[in-house]
Amino acid sequence: MFAKIEHGPLMDRVYRHQRHFYDATRKYYLLGRDPMIAGLNPPERGSILEIGCGTGRNLVLAGEAYPKTSLYGIDISNEMLATARKKIGAAGLGQRTNLAYADAADFSPAALFGRRQFDRIFISYAVSMIPQWQAVMREAVSHLTPGGALHVVDFGDLKDLPGFTRTALYKWLAWYHVAPRNDLFDVADAIAVETETETEAHRLYRGFAWISVIRRIDRNHYLHRSFLEPSEFGPARQ
Repeated sequence: MFAKIEHGPLMDRVYRHQRHFYDATRKYYLLGRDPMIAGLNPPERGSILEIGCGTGRNLVLAGEAYPKTSLYGIDISNEMLATARKKIGAAGLGQRTNLAYADAADFSPAALFGRRQFDRIFISYAVSMIPQWQAVMREAVSHLTPGGALHVVDFGDLKDLPGFTRTALYKWLAWYHVAPRNDLFDVADAIAVETETETEAHRLYRGFAWISVIRRIDRNHYLHRSFLEPSEFGPARQ
């Protein structure tokens, strides 16, 4: 749901009518979203930001799965944000959810939400629509708390699907301005080297969906444990 700020009018045109039936139709092929949400595992009273929150469907599920977390979402489509506000309100999550119109590649969470970092950030089927998606992932990682993680779920390389199915799917996705990022895992690894973070790569449904996780190391946590629990690291020196 994000690209660059000038792309907002295009996204509004694309989703002005689709937003009313988007969730009903996308559930059959936007696979991997629910496993991604189940794998977030934020701190009990942590914070979750969705970049490209769309209709709010994922934030509702995250809010229900993690009932004490604070929820945040940004999107470049005002049409989608209107739907998200209704859906989140209907789910009774309005009091703990904040939504804002913003450019995923260059946004200030401090200005939008009054906070600079989040325990979990996720991007669901949006990097395949964002021209500068690599910059978006780097921006997201910069807003993680120590020990925080970025989770990205999107189309995979589809290489294990039959050739004719793969070709037809690529053509159909292009119609909706979608381009699978076959180098997603490589880019995540490169970002990890740049930012001294760790990565996980999960391939689902014969390569139809990929989940990439970039996790920021909480060095203070490890240092704290090394002092308080020396037995886990061998006998303490005298």
